[in-house]
This record gives sequence, C-alpha cells and structure tokens, in this order.
Amino acid sequence: MNSKLEKDSVLNRMKLEFLNKSENESFARVAVAAFVAPLDPTVEELTEIKTAVSEAVSNAIIHAYGDQKEGFVTMECTVDQERRLMISVMDNGVGIEDISKAREPLYTSIPGEERSGMGFTVMESFMDKLEVESTPGEGTRITMIKNLDMAYEF
Repeated sequence: MNSKLEKDSVLNRMKLEFLNKSENESFARVAVAAFVAPLDPTVEELTEIKTAVSEAVSNAIIHAYGDQKEGFVTMECTVDQERRLMISVMDNGVGIEDISKAREPLYTSIPGEERSGMGFTVMESFMDKLEVESTPGEGTRITMIKNLDMAYEF
C-alpha cells in the first residue's frame, strides 16, 4: 500500500504525542473527531474512524511497552483534497513478532487476560486500508486510510 499522500494535495495535518496511559485513548478519539469535523463526515464514518483509532491506540497502550512503566504513543492524521484520511499510530515499544498471527481474529499476545483479540479485525472492517509495520524491539506503526464520502448537496 502506498500510504504517503502527495504533499501538494494535503488539506490539513496534525501530530500528537502522548503517554501510554489508558485515559489517553479517549483523548485520541476526541482529537481525531475534532480533526475530521470540518469535512462534515457522516455519523457512520465518524463512529468508524473513532472506533478504529481507539483500537489502534489501545493496542499501543496495552501491548507496546511490556514491563516498561512509561512510553509514548504518536498519532498523525492527514487529509487530502480527495477527502482521503490517513491516520498513523506509532510506538517505540517491543514490536510485533508475527504480524500475520497478530492480525488473526481472536489472537491475543496476553493469554489469560480479558482481551478479545479483535483489534486488527475491527480496524480492517471500519477503514478502507490497513497497514501494519513492526520491528521487534523497535516498535510498531499502524496506518489506516478512510475515503470519506463526498459532501451531500441539497
């Protein structure tokens, strides 16, 4: 997937960095909702975007840093003239050993805890494209693209 947007077609861009604390998952949801609001997305689009961001950020908060107490999660959002939204969620944590296995429905890297193992499945179903890049010991980057419907004209 070519997840780079052409520089001259970018309408807006934001970059946020926050600690891997569970309360920052809701902050990320609100931030992305505010970022896309000027595009007047449908309620369904907004709900799907917020849910996908919630899953990506939650994965980074829960899985990225293992026994480390603190780490940072970075979220970048870009929208272009064609109403294409690109969201990347990155961490510098432990990385994912086997991306294919991690993307399987119901897979969890923390057995015995109450985790559904559906994060990547949810992201894939709500976004148009999903790319996962990870290097063990260095971190993970999840990139999601959503093509927003054109504004309705009345």
